[in-house]
Amino acid sequence: MAPSQTSAGSRSSRAVLLAVTGLGQFMVLLDNTIVGAALPDMQQRLHTQLTGLQWIVDAYVLLVAMLLLSGGIFADRFGRKRVYLIGVVVFTAASLLCSLAPSLGWLIAGRVLQGIGAAALSPASLALLAAAYPVAGERIKAIGLWAGFSGIGLAAGPVAGGVLTDAFGWPAIFLVNLPIGAILLLVGLRSLEETRNPNALTIDVPGTVLSILGVGSVTYGLIEGGARGWTAPVILGSFAAGVLVLAAFVAVEARRSAPMLPLRLFRERLFTVSNTAMVVVGFALMGASFFFSQFFVSVQGSSILRAGLQTLPVSVAMVVVSPYAGRLAARYGFRIVVTAGLTLAGLGLLALGMMHADTGYETVWWRLGIVGTGFALTMSPLTGAAIAAVSPQEGGLASGISSTTRQIGAVLGVAVLGAIVRTRQSGGASFETGLDSAFVAAGVITLAAVVFTGLWLVRSEPAKSAAAQPMTMATASPEDVAIQARR
Repeated sequence: MAPSQTSAGSRSSRAVLLAVTGLGQFMVLLDNTIVGAALPDMQQRLHTQLTGLQWIVDAYVLLVAMLLLSGGIFADRFGRKRVYLIGVVVFTAASLLCSLAPSLGWLIAGRVLQGIGAAALSPASLALLAAAYPVAGERIKAIGLWAGFSGIGLAAGPVAGGVLTDAFGWPAIFLVNLPIGAILLLVGLRSLEETRNPNALTIDVPGTVLSILGVGSVTYGLIEGGARGWTAPVILGSFAAGVLVLAAFVAVEARRSAPMLPLRLFRERLFTVSNTAMVVVGFALMGASFFFSQFFVSVQGSSILRAGLQTLPVSVAMVVVSPYAGRLAARYGFRIVVTAGLTLAGLGLLALGMMHADTGYETVWWRLGIVGTGFALTMSPLTGAAIAAVSPQEGGLASGISSTTRQIGAVLGVAVLGAIVRTRQSGGASFETGLDSAFVAAGVITLAAVVFTGLWLVRSEPAKSAAAQPMTMATASPEDVAIQARR
């Protein structure tokens, strides 16, 4: 009787744990896509230009990119429950700050805090889940369900953003996080059990700080250069500072015994090429997605609600195709699937660059679907290739680095493509023409990555190798582990 009751209690507590961690990841990924739908309304109500919208997106992505690896290590060292709940509190409080922001500056500050909360919440949620399911088969099933929350959040963002913004204005997209965060905090305090790893890695504080300052300086120059002028002293100074700080980052990482980014991993060609391609994926996908709702609202005159629905083919295609990408790579080879995915995405972006104000949606939706399908085919195999290039003990670290490089690409994509639009407009071109140029640029860069991967990668089966390698939950990327679990 007692063992049966214990087993039932264990299953119940695990179900609660799965619900709490899955809902937390849903909240984070919902925020990734819901903001894009509200950008046109933010521009109008906050009286900001394109530069302001870029900061609203990049302030969040930059902090997530630079803190994701450290967040996982921090959770293992100081307690996964503690770090998870701190992440929930920070993310929820930041969402409230965003919704009440009276100006662009306050909104950007709130987005920075959201990024910090997300970088703590996401890896800690996955670490909690992994600790609760020590048996590999059960853990894979649990992560598969956890990944389902991620997919729902990703797909629901554009629609939820359109509905909430159209009905209540852009602050509503942040207020929706408040009841979710309150539920997570109340249930998490009562139901989650504390776990930690006494042998966790040391947190690389100098590397983390230098990476934020370096990438942040370059991002500042790219975003503000279109508005202030590319030869303005502050812009040239930001680029120079970024280069110097990033050089210092490389020097520091080369000398540390436990760096956040082990440079020796990049001696492996497969690891270097897969992460370079992942930067391109983040660059083109996030950079182009930043403009989708703006195109439908500002160029074609759609309502914000309709625009949210119109952008749905991208996220739906990614949710549907992603679980099969790893299987295809295992069957047909990494290089074939990745180059095919990049080719599809690049051609889809070029097709988007040919859209105009009078282009009918019947000829637009399939272009968005092709872009989503193409990028969905690349992300899981690229992560698998990075994992296969390192030792089994470093699989989680490789996965985390892969996610970080994608996020860095996203930061640069929003900055660079936005700079293209601003530069074209300053030269007298319309916003529509600037958007076409940005989509074409993203497509050309994506197709250039096809040549790069095709020339430099040998035919191999990294997806099979990666599937057999365990991940270290301190450094594994939540999105990438989710994708891997769904293969």
